[in-house]
Amino acid sequence: MEVYKFGGASVCDAKSIQNMAELIIKSDANQLLVVVSAMGKTTNALESLTHAFISNNGESFNILEQIKTYHYDVMNELFADHQHPVFNDVANVFVEIEWLLEEEAIDAPDYIYDQIVSIGEVVSTKIIAAYLQSIGKNVIWADARNYIKTDNNYREAIVDWEKTTQEIQRHLFHLLEKSVVITQGFIGGTSENFTTTLGREGSDYSAAIFSACLNATSLTIWKDVPGVLNADPKWFEHTQMIPQLSYHDAIELAYYGATIIHPKTIKPLQNKNIPLYVRSFVSCGSPGTVINGQVTESPFPSFIFKMNQVLISIFPKDYSFIIEDSLSDIFSIFHKHKVKVNTMLNSALSFSVSVDQNEQKVLTLIAELKEKYHVKYNTGLELVTIRYYNQETISRLTENKQILLEVKSRNTCQILMKSL
Repeated sequence: MEVYKFGGASVCDAKSIQNMAELIIKSDANQLLVVVSAMGKTTNALESLTHAFISNNGESFNILEQIKTYHYDVMNELFADHQHPVFNDVANVFVEIEWLLEEEAIDAPDYIYDQIVSIGEVVSTKIIAAYLQSIGKNVIWADARNYIKTDNNYREAIVDWEKTTQEIQRHLFHLLEKSVVITQGFIGGTSENFTTTLGREGSDYSAAIFSACLNATSLTIWKDVPGVLNADPKWFEHTQMIPQLSYHDAIELAYYGATIIHPKTIKPLQNKNIPLYVRSFVSCGSPGTVINGQVTESPFPSFIFKMNQVLISIFPKDYSFIIEDSLSDIFSIFHKHKVKVNTMLNSALSFSVSVDQNEQKVLTLIAELKEKYHVKYNTGLELVTIRYYNQETISRLTENKQILLEVKSRNTCQILMKSL
């Protein structure tokens, strides 16, 4: 029993879907579950659609039309018969969104977001399942919302593991005995049958949930890179592939912002000792990276770059120490505004953190902090995290930079800086 996960880049057009189909056909797995993301940049487009609908800026139907055209263009290339049932199937999904857009946006924004953005995965999997069937592969389309059960915390839904495990083991095994199953990443369902999402880029997490509940022998995530690299090629000129990572190191890298793996992905796999393979759908013959329980130190440093950072420094108004009570109060304010801390450092009279630049969230956060504390902040900064650092790498990365904050542990160094 194996699980494959394909992201948006691996199903962005007809050629990519045909390549994905070849990988599935060539698989020697006895049973195979395939978890698929929305096609290309569809999630971004659906987010724009959601914003247009909520803000009532008049662009909703224009954006939806662009999304529909993109998907129909792919289908027209995949299916010679333009009367194929998948065209009606996909049209019905889009009609549901059209009905929603015709109404006033009175529901909570996060609820609306999940109902709209979730269709990206629904449509992509309907197209892919239909294509595989058209070329003779025995495939069943399955709705992930029937299996991954969550609470009502829209946009960041929390999985009900007991119900999810029951549904998957009770119903999905039966389907997998018959054929390859195609399902969606990123989405789940509540007890009231409302759609939820598991957080941005949550399809990896979905694949890990299915893997754990099915006791899979492995999970393979197919990417447009050869494996887990020691840095993002966008920010680092010379990258190296890491052939093997421990679960611990993978969790650390994901936590600090490595985009190759969703932060929640590793824990369900570690609990069941299921290996995770990160492989290239471009060079499918290469072994890629394996993440498992074997503990080995990486032979070279790994780098994670986060741009557009804000340094927030907080000081007591009465010059009292920053102690447990103060920290508890400060963190409760951060939690209230849903602002994630990327690194932190405290002294006797100050507490400093780096957070992602989100003007609305950060400004409202700072406004509330100022009610109790003195607050200073700097914007437009760069945070680099080095896993298995040495002084040579630190010196090289900080050349011609002003360091505003530096935090070191045994294996990890974080530096917040700006150009001179």
